[in-house]
Amino acid sequence: MNLAFIGDTVFDLLVRSELVCEANRPVNMLHKSASSKVCASAQAKAINAIMPMLSEDELAVFKRGRNARTGGIPKNQSSADYHYATGLECLFGWLYLKGRTERINELYSAISSSEVKVDG
Repeated sequence: MNLAFIGDTVFDLLVRSELVCEANRPVNMLHKSASSKVCASAQAKAINAIMPMLSEDELAVFKRGRNARTGGIPKNQSSADYHYATGLECLFGWLYLKGRTERINELYSAISSSEVKVDG
């Protein structure tokens, strides 16, 4: 889905910005930390953390992305996590294209403060 294409980049930029602002770290540590936050399982947990905050329109965009056909599921990811992650990316892409930067930051802040973590 095209919204997920842009939303993936928006979410990744938010994660990377947060990590760079937290502390000065070697690039390989930054990459490992970013990868653990943008993987499908972490994004699935993230959407579950913010689901109660979503408006009716936002929830509809998430569900459309979650239910969209995908080209396949990457190895090491569950189908459910992958679809939820796609829905989250669609939501962030939709908000970005609508110019809703403040809302993006609000939702990402809620994700960040919920301390969504994935072991791995």
